[in-house]
Formats: sequence, structure tokens, C-alpha cells
Amino acid sequence: MSGDSAGKPARIGHDGPVAEQTDPLGAETGTETGTEAGSEHPAWRRRTSGEERWPASLAILVMIFLQLVLPERLSMTGRWVLPGVEVAILAVLLVANPRKVERDSVPLRLLGLLLAAVVSLANAWSVIALVAALTDGISGFDARSLLITGGNIWLTNVLVFAVWYWELDRGGPASRANGLDPDPDFLFPQMTATEIGPKDWEPRFADYFYVSFTNATAFSPTDTMPLSRWAKMAMLLQAAVSLATAALVIARAVNIFH
Repeated sequence: MSGDSAGKPARIGHDGPVAEQTDPLGAETGTETGTEAGSEHPAWRRRTSGEERWPASLAILVMIFLQLVLPERLSMTGRWVLPGVEVAILAVLLVANPRKVERDSVPLRLLGLLLAAVVSLANAWSVIALVAALTDGISGFDARSLLITGGNIWLTNVLVFAVWYWELDRGGPASRANGLDPDPDFLFPQMTATEIGPKDWEPRFADYFYVSFTNATAFSPTDTMPLSRWAKMAMLLQAAVSLATAALVIARAVNIFH
């Protein structure tokens, strides 16, 4: 059988020749799948060994610490209630999956999402309480403590959205490790410029933390683009919280200095 114009021989399927296709992200695939075909995909689109849990766990521990040092008036419950709940959930996740997140378990995934939701709820309450106190003029008379408190809430906002992005992109870390969802929610530069990055590159928690940090400081995506609607809405919400916190806290602190 003759080859095509580029000199590649036509692939043969069970029912005849199989046409080569190119997906929107540049990975060449055919209509047949298998070990040989899967090896053509970049690491982020095939089954891999799984992601380390410790970076996300460390981020959650930092958030718990930040909650504990917040002023009591900005806590939704008693100082130790929500941090205690978060530590308990994190302990279960670490016992069930201490090293790598590669087992696709519905209960564990729900626990991970519940943990992110609890931290988000606590930080949202702190943001609302701080904004209300500043606008009502009943708090924020010491610039130093105000900047520390605002920085605490701002950093928690960055960390919690990094956890959300890590937990939700392409179905979560276990789904990504097993290659279950080929459609990314975030388009990282390494996905389109495959020739400049490692061949085995795939997103890790540090990449989602970077996305969260740059979105909170620039109030918009930088080098990584959100593709799905939920990712766009999440980045919009994060930027709004970051802007409100930073603008009010900095404005009040400058006013105190003057």
C-alpha cells in the first residue's frame, strides 16, 4: 500500500485503513487505542504513577495555622472548631493515601472536596467579617495588625483556590494519574509548547499554586488559561475576593498612616 504525501504509511485497522487525526492540542492520535498509541500522548494525557500528596497537605496545614492565628472576631465558630474538623479530615486522607494520589476512590475524593469547602467557608466568613468591620468603622485602627490580618486572609485565599484547582482539574489528581479525562480545565504552556519542556511533564500542585498566586495578584490569568466555565468562574471569584481584601485593607492602612 502506498504512503501519504509526507511519506508516512497508512495505518491498518480491522476493517481497513485508519486515518490519522490531530487533536486540538497537537497530540497525534488514531481511531484505534492501545499501548503503542497511548505512548504517543504526552504524560499529562496518559496513565502515570500519580501525584505526591504532601504539597497539598502542607498547603492545608498552613491554612489551618493561619485560621488559628486570626483574631477571634473573624472566626465563624470557636477558634478551634473548624481547624479541628479540617485536621480530622486531612488525617483520614493521609491514612488512606499517605504518599501518592493514584487510587480513584469516590469517598476519598468527596472528603478532599469537603476539606476544601470547609476551609473556603471559613475564609469567606473572615473576608465578610473584615470588610464589614472596616466599612462600619469598628475595627482597623492599628495599621500593623490590620496589614497582618489582611495578609493572612489574602494568603489563605491563594492557598485554598490552589487546592480547588488541584482537586478539580480534569477530575482531580487520581483521575489525572489514571488518564481518565483527556480534556484539561487549565491550559498550561507546556501543553502547547511541548518542545521546550520535559517529555514527562504533567501539572503538579506547585503549578496550580502558581496559577492561584498570579491570579490573586494580577486579577486575571497570566500564562495559564482557564478552558472550562467552572475554571473561569473560580478564577473570577478568587480575583474578586483578592481585590476586595487588598483594596480595603491597603486603603485603610494608608489612611491610618496619614
